[in-house]
Amino acid sequence: MTQSELSQIFDTVNFGLVVFDRDMAIRHWNRWMAMHSGIPAARIVGQPVLDFFPQLNTASFNKNCKSVLTFGNFAFFSQKLHRFLFPFKPDSSFGSRFDMMQQSCSMGPLRSKDNCISGIFLIVQDVTELASYEQKLVEMNTKDALTGVYNRRFLESRLKDECTRQQRYLRPLSLIMIDIDFFKKVNDTYGHQGGDLILQSVAGKAASVIRKTDFFARYGGEEFCCLLPETGAEAAETVAENLRVHIQEMENRFDDKPIKVTISLGISTLVADDSPDTLLKRADDALYQAKHAGRNRFVRI
Repeated sequence: MTQSELSQIFDTVNFGLVVFDRDMAIRHWNRWMAMHSGIPAARIVGQPVLDFFPQLNTASFNKNCKSVLTFGNFAFFSQKLHRFLFPFKPDSSFGSRFDMMQQSCSMGPLRSKDNCISGIFLIVQDVTELASYEQKLVEMNTKDALTGVYNRRFLESRLKDECTRQQRYLRPLSLIMIDIDFFKKVNDTYGHQGGDLILQSVAGKAASVIRKTDFFARYGGEEFCCLLPETGAEAAETVAENLRVHIQEMENRFDDKPIKVTISLGISTLVADDSPDTLLKRADDALYQAKHAGRNRFVRI
């Protein structure tokens, strides 16, 4: 098969194919790469790849290239670890969840007739659709469908891990149980659509207020939980008060009618003999006290 015939095949495959020489200058740039990069082969062939894609100049990429050229090894760049090598925009036809095309890449040696390694081939596969689907499955298992915050299953699993970790390293851990005051009245007055709006609004506001290292979850019904790693009792009270004020000040509208809500909060902080269950129970008991003390407040036990 002639070089021309091979090029015809390489230009019809549905993946990227790049060939480098030993100096990392591009010898072949197939149609797939040209289409997704916007760089035609005539412009890039013969040029150093790093002149066009300087972000490839990493320790990992250079090490793998050296391994291929020196020992004839094969190397793989998993999407789960590297996300992508080339910063291409994803195909928008299936509603990508990523800003950049997710890629699974592999490279290997090219050998001359005398079996010497003359260069490297690199195959680039677009796995954005698969990665988006996998991400969606993860979210379905960890996120509450209505509010978009974590669900109870995720919270209980994370709480168990955090209790073990914090007790091992003697670090503080706090938990806040949250209940929307008089939520039944909201449902009775505005229907379940109005109630759903309030659940989404409260969850969204709370999740935006807490730190990125904290975990906010819907525990069930109108109850939520906030797990606070590396947080002692006084700091947890500050978080609880901040949440209370932000929710109280929210303005929600349903059918052009304002709906104001407040929350009650119960706080517990990890002690030496605590388990996830006892930490949860104390926070729940504190929430019960807050509700019976008049609501729109927090209590810590």
